[in-house]
Amino acid sequence: MILEIVTPEKILFKGEVKMVKVPGSNGSFAMLRSHAPIISTLEKGIIKVLFENKEKYFELLDTAIVENHDNTVSILAENIRETGPVNI
Repeated sequence: MILEIVTPEKILFKGEVKMVKVPGSNGSFAMLRSHAPIISTLEKGIIKVLFENKEKYFELLDTAIVENHDNTVSILAENIRETGPVNI
């Protein structure tokens, strides 16, 4: 599936991923290929992205929105940064 992380200034990340775990407003959840369509608000916290053989992490510094449709996950965030591994 494709993950896009978009800010008002730029596309922070776009690429093929295996899994995305996000801090949903009602608790964290993960999305894999063929996940049901969803739109949700996100809280401050860590986004974990799993590739074939590696992981990448992003920190949401403000609330955001995630949409998953047709194997494309879009995260719209105003304040987000790439970070290192954390325990989540």
